[in-house]
Amino acid sequence: MKFQKYHCLGNDYLILDPQSTELTNKDIQPELVRRICDRNFGLGADGILVGDIKNNNGLFSLIIFNSDGSTAEKSGNGLRIFARSLWDRKIIDNKAFKIKTLGGTVEAQVSSFDNNVNIEMGEVSFLSNKIPMTGELREVINETLEINDEKLKICAANIGNPHCIVLDRNISAAETRRLGPLIEKHSKFPNKTNVQFLEVLNRNKIRIEIWERGSGYTLASGSSSCAAASIAHKLGWCDKEIVVLMPGGEIHIHIRKKYNVSMKGPVTRIGEMELDPECLENNFPK
Repeated sequence: MKFQKYHCLGNDYLILDPQSTELTNKDIQPELVRRICDRNFGLGADGILVGDIKNNNGLFSLIIFNSDGSTAEKSGNGLRIFARSLWDRKIIDNKAFKIKTLGGTVEAQVSSFDNNVNIEMGEVSFLSNKIPMTGELREVINETLEINDEKLKICAANIGNPHCIVLDRNISAAETRRLGPLIEKHSKFPNKTNVQFLEVLNRNKIRIEIWERGSGYTLASGSSSCAAASIAHKLGWCDKEIVVLMPGGEIHIHIRKKYNVSMKGPVTRIGEMELDPECLENNFPK
């Protein structure tokens, strides 16, 4: 199997070359994904992108796998990487086109000048039934989430995938690694959740640390940036143009009417990789 590898600010994905294998989406099982993504026993990545590279009147489809083998409804960085890969293959030009994911269809456009990719991510919802989150129907704003006798102030949002945004804490990588997995699997989130720890720097800039559902601690995330920026605006702390700082770098977010969000950030090509069959024959730790 051959792959193209890219990263968005340190959040890296492998793109499966559909012409290098007879595998279909149904053949790509969680154990196979975990083995390929493992950074010691495989090629190493935060996830795998399996896309249709046929141009169906400007519409492409994309399946996104997390490194633990689960499927992600949507990934902002994954979408940017897939869009850039289509550009590199000369399948698309600098005109806008659409990508269909399990979390909805988005519009993408690649800049030929600086390798930035813009994604129209769609509408953010704060409603509990959309996130989803248990309890009565409401907007999940400034609620308390209890984790092992700790009370966290949180908001929640959905932008095709679920997010829990933690407020009013001194954010750090250590705190994110400690609390992130507990929040991800909290019983109030039946589909689990992505987690962001938010710090507002000024009216146009925020900082986040990220625990990504299915992948763990992550240097950058596009959908997380959209969710956290939308919450910062919803709470009145930020304006509509927001720069999101993450350990891997920054993404620019623009919030329009009804919380329709666009995201712009860089994509870096790493290179080509080929998986040797021997990798799949050896023992792999569970």
